[in-house]
Order: sequence, then structure tokens, then C-alpha cells
Amino acid sequence: MAAWKVPAHALSAEARVTLWRSLQTFTVTRIVIALVLLLYLGFDLQSGSVSTDPAAAETCFAYATAAILFAVMAARWRRRFIIQLGVQIATDLAVISLLYLAAGGMPSGLGILYLFPLAGAAILAPLLMALFSASVAAIFLLLESAWQLFVSDREPPLMQAGMYGAAFFACVLILNRLAARLLGQEELAAQRGTDLRVQQAINQIVIADVGDGILVLDDGGGVYTGNPAARRMLGLESEAEGFRLADASAFEPVAQAFAAWRAAPGEEAAFVTIKPWHEGGSGRGVRGGRDQPAHLKLRFARVDTSAQAGGRSVIFMQDVSAIENQAQQLKLASMGRLTASIAHEVRNPLSAIGHATALLAEDLHGPAEVRLLKIVSDNVARVNRMVEDILQLSRKAQPHSEPVPLAAFLAELKAEFCEIHGLDGDIVWLGDAGDATVRFDPLHLHEVLLNLLNNAVRYASRKPGSIRIFPSLDAAGRPELHVQDDGPGITPDVRAHLFEPFYTTSSKGTGLGLYLARELCLNNDAKLDYEYRFDQSAMGPRKASGRFVISFIQPRSG
Repeated sequence: MAAWKVPAHALSAEARVTLWRSLQTFTVTRIVIALVLLLYLGFDLQSGSVSTDPAAAETCFAYATAAILFAVMAARWRRRFIIQLGVQIATDLAVISLLYLAAGGMPSGLGILYLFPLAGAAILAPLLMALFSASVAAIFLLLESAWQLFVSDREPPLMQAGMYGAAFFACVLILNRLAARLLGQEELAAQRGTDLRVQQAINQIVIADVGDGILVLDDGGGVYTGNPAARRMLGLESEAEGFRLADASAFEPVAQAFAAWRAAPGEEAAFVTIKPWHEGGSGRGVRGGRDQPAHLKLRFARVDTSAQAGGRSVIFMQDVSAIENQAQQLKLASMGRLTASIAHEVRNPLSAIGHATALLAEDLHGPAEVRLLKIVSDNVARVNRMVEDILQLSRKAQPHSEPVPLAAFLAELKAEFCEIHGLDGDIVWLGDAGDATVRFDPLHLHEVLLNLLNNAVRYASRKPGSIRIFPSLDAAGRPELHVQDDGPGITPDVRAHLFEPFYTTSSKGTGLGLYLARELCLNNDAKLDYEYRFDQSAMGPRKASGRFVISFIQPRSG
């Protein structure tokens, strides 16, 4: 038997349990056969009395008793498997041989009983032991038939005895090979199961310790499971499972990004913003909350499963807020050390250069001189503007918040902006603000929106409605103000550094405008961010559309 080529102690625990369980089944079957033989040979069923052959009855009774003892021993004392099996098979062969002789030999038909112990030996014993048992049974039948030549007048069934012997050997060989293969398959399955459990344990450690969030979803957007990093990013207190993303208002951006990816699986990573939320305002089955917004980079992957298994998808989430804040803090630390020297060492020489340029412009009128003086003047103005922006950073503006009616404020701002840039009025589209009111310093809000509109007009197509300003409400009911244009949009790589000081993609910019706008919003308990949204107000084809979003605090009552 192939499995018995391995030492018994090298078998897996599952294989040893299987062998002992099979031995117990073997002993129970022996009890049933012993009781049937006792009824058949020990009693006369027609008269209802004890059989006239007391030897057969005593043999059957002893066999039934031994069968019960074997069953108890196999269940209670799991030691010496081969010895127990060998004793049981030897007892079976001896009892069946005695009953065979007592019943009259081959004509009794009891030779078929040899298949029971031989089948057990073929399944549970090594091949050599099983073949030895078959040879003992076959030789006994042949010897008994040969003995009939000397003691009986009738011709003994030698051919039938030979056929029985051949059947015994064939049965042993076939069953032994099948049992060896089954035991080998179980051993392989046990080894694969052990490897799988080890791999699962490793995966759990890696997934639990990895910094990226991992969410497993079904095709309907239901959360199947998630790692601790995902729960931390989403603000969940309990296990990340048992709810649908679409049912949780705080996670609506993630649900929309997932739905958009399922509609177009080839799309690249999506960027979403999870707004502050608290338990009770997010949806059913969701416990937890966030006090600060989280900017998440989402990547999607499809799990290959069989047709019978439910579809699974994986969302990999990376919190880019920490990366942005770290880069911003590093730049702020460098900028703080630089501000004082710039204010004193650059401003005065810059004023002298500007004054000298103005004096030269009065005396020089040639085209070349005028062009050179204009270059000097423009760069002096640019450096002076940079100095002013840096000095403004060091002087934290004190807000004077008051209720600001958005409809009137935006209409006035639109008229001023179009006049400054010489634009047609239909280029800037204002959404219906109704009677919406926000709490903000009007001067600060004016400066923030002018900064955003100046960026928008630089990239917009200047077609009617190419620049849009419209109010909205977030998932928690807080007011927002969106500024959007039909330009190419900001790529994710630029988005990661958008609000860092001194970062700019324009040769004429200082890299401080958006940073100052965000600081002014923070001073007024608001938040300025660039978000990718999936909604019907997006320009162009339905996909993630970027826009600047100002999130206000709730207006004060009264």
C-alpha cells in the first residue's frame, strides 16, 4: 500500500484519525456479522429452538463476544494499530474456517464470508499483510477440498476453491490500491489544508499590519470585510462588514467611485473625500465617526471566483491627507525661517530697483530700452507680490464672521470678476443659491473666490457656462460652494501637492494663492479642497469631475 511505505508516525494526524475511524467501522460490522451468524447457525429459526449443532452455536457466541471486545478496545485504546488489526483478522479467519468446516465445506456457501476480513485487511493493512491473509484463506480452501479426496466418495469442488482463491487475491489487490490512493489523497488534502491555514495566518498578519486600507465588497456594494487601516480611514468603530456603502451617506463618494469603476473597469485610480461624520448621520449598521475630512486614493481589483461563488471586488485605499500635511509642514518650517530675512533684506532693495526703473523709463524711449525696462518692472512686481504673500502668511488674519447671503454676494462677485477680465457675463454660470446664508468674513470670502476664479479663467475654454459657481449640501446637510471649469482638470499627481506653499505649475505664479485661500477658509472654520465628484453637474462625459469645494460651518440660528 503506497501510504504504508511511509512510517506510521510520519502520517498526518488527519490520516491517523481516518485509520482508527475505519477500524471502528470494521469492528461494528464484525458485530453485525457475528450476530447474524449466531441467529443463522445457533438457532433453528423454523422450530424456534437452539440449533442441534452446539459447537457452531458456541463458536458464534464466542465470536460475537470477541467482536464486542474488539470494538471497545478500538474505541478506548488507540495504540498498536497493526497489532490490533492483525489479531482481529486472525480471529476472523479462524472463526470463519471453523464454521466453514462445521457447515460441511464448500457446499455450505460460507466461503464468501472470507471476503469480510480480507476486505478489511486490504483497506487497513499493508499490502504484504493483506496478501498473506488472502493466501491463508485460499490455501485453507484448497487443502479442505483436497482432503475431501481421501474422506469423501464424491468429487471435491477443487475448481470452485481455486476460483474463490483467485477472487480473494483480486479483491485484496483492487481494494488495497483504491485505499492507498484515497489515503494518499487525504494526506495531500491535509497537507494542503495546513499550508492554506499557514498562508491565511500570514495574510491576516500582513493585511492587519499594512498601512493601506483594504475593503472587500460584493457586486452590490455590500462590505464583506475590511482591515484595521480601512476602518481607521473610514472612521468605523466596529468590524467593517454587514452594511452597504450606498446606505451610508458618509461613504457615498466611495460607493459612487466603485459604481463608476464597475461600469468602466479600465479606469485608473479615483480620489474621493470622506467628510466629517458622526454616528447616527451616516446610515444603518455603521458605528463611529470622523472629526476631520479624509482624502483617499482608491484602487480597484476584481477577485477571480467561480461562477457558483459570489463576485468579490477589493478596494485599496490610501490616505493622502497625511502625505499632504507632512509635505506642507516641511515647507512651512522652511518658510518660517525665511520670512524675516526676506522682509528686511529683499523689500528695501526691491523698492530701490523699482524706483530706479521708473526714473529710467522717463529718459529712455527707444523700443529696446522700453522692452527691457518692462521686463525689469514686471519681475520687480512679481517678486514684490511674493514678498507680500509671504508676509501675509506670518500675519494670521483675524476673521470678522457674519451671515453672508450667497445669492447677492455671488452676483456682485461675478460682475466684478467679468469687468476685471473683460469677460462676457454668460461665461460664468451661477447656480441657484436661493436664500442660502453662510457665516464667513465677506472680505476673506471675496479674496478666496477671486483666487479660485483667477485659476479657473486661466484654463477654461471661455465658452458660455465654462466657469460654474453653485452651492450644494454635503451628505450631512452642511452647505458647500463649488467652483468648476471645463478645463482639462488637475491630475492626481498635481492634486497631491496642490495646496503646498510655493508649489505651482505656472511660470507666472508664486505657488501661494491656493495655500492662502485655504488658510483664510480655516480661519473662518471652513475647509477648501479640490475634490473629484461623481454627479450629474459634472461637465463632459459621466466620470469623476474635479472642482474646488468650500465646506462651510452651519449658519448660526437667529
